[in-house]
Amino acid sequence: MFEQPAATDDDSASAARHMPRWVWKAIAIFWVGYLLAVRVDSLVDRLYGLFVLLLVSLFLSLAIEPGVNRLARRGWRRGTATAVILVGVLFAFLVFLVAISALVGQQIADLLGNSEKYVNRTVNFINDTFGAHIEAEKVINEINREDGPVQRFIRSQSGRVIDLSVTALGVLVQGLSVMLFTFYLVADGPKLRRTICSRLRPDRQRSVLSTWELAIEKTGGYLYSRALLAGISALFHWVVLQALGTKAPVAMALWVGVISQFLPVVGTYLAGALPVLITFVDSPPRAAAVLLFVIVYQQLENYLFLPRITARTMNLHPAIAFGSAIGGAAVLGAVGAILAIPAAAMIQALLSNTGERHEVIESDLTEVRLRIRRRQRRLARKNPDADHDGFG
Repeated sequence: MFEQPAATDDDSASAARHMPRWVWKAIAIFWVGYLLAVRVDSLVDRLYGLFVLLLVSLFLSLAIEPGVNRLARRGWRRGTATAVILVGVLFAFLVFLVAISALVGQQIADLLGNSEKYVNRTVNFINDTFGAHIEAEKVINEINREDGPVQRFIRSQSGRVIDLSVTALGVLVQGLSVMLFTFYLVADGPKLRRTICSRLRPDRQRSVLSTWELAIEKTGGYLYSRALLAGISALFHWVVLQALGTKAPVAMALWVGVISQFLPVVGTYLAGALPVLITFVDSPPRAAAVLLFVIVYQQLENYLFLPRITARTMNLHPAIAFGSAIGGAAVLGAVGAILAIPAAAMIQALLSNTGERHEVIESDLTEVRLRIRRRQRRLARKNPDADHDGFG
């Protein structure tokens, strides 16, 4: 047996000199990629706000472009038509915001000034209705106690006025930025589309323009139908709230109309909770009447108004709308929850125009109006010569 000679320092140095070149390249590429990834991640964080503003502006431009196109066909300049519609949208939003803010401020001042009266009334209602034995005087003393949780909360909120002012200023700047981006996207829309299409073949141009037109039609149609439903809801709720004597019926009706239509599923309950709560402070029986009307109107809207208004636009399935809102909220917060619904409507419209369609076989599992079809079949068997498409 021969023993292997021990490795010397000269052998180690020779091995290092003969290391494959790809190792050094791999190390260099790794560190360059790492530094670029860190830089890109930092850049994305800084541009996140701009990305959200552009996304909101894009959807707003898709929503108002049908109206701008109608005014342009009547001889309006696109810039003037865009400015008029954007000012109208801004005015409507400010009216809604001012009405709700004034209502909230009035209610807070009223509760602070007449807290004992409202506490006595609420405690008496709870004791009479549920057989409880709550003492109103103890509740009032707990609310007025200097070191109690209520007074501590009030004192903690008094120092947040400056923070709220700064936040409001930031929201105002972002809103103006969105309006500016939207104005340029719509006013110069034809020029932008010509620039994009000039880089594409004719067949690609037709595909891009048809997709763009479909996105405008479905996004605008969806938002317009929701705005119309919000107006109808606000009108009906205003009549009922005015008749019941609820405070600030106009503001409450606007709140119910807007929130119930632009937030899926849970928006109805969030919208109805505020007028019920405000009415409950004054009169619990009237609050029960408001709650009953909210539930009845929701059924009336689902089966009467919604199918007719959304027949020519895009009626999303409630599960799709709810899931889209949850996903949008997880990605972009409250803005994403609102934008996800028209985005889902647009994607559904695009997917509906792709792929091959086949005639659906007759089955009870595929019948949309099963009872009507069964009645038609029974009548047809009794009188084969009659027309049974309708039931006048």
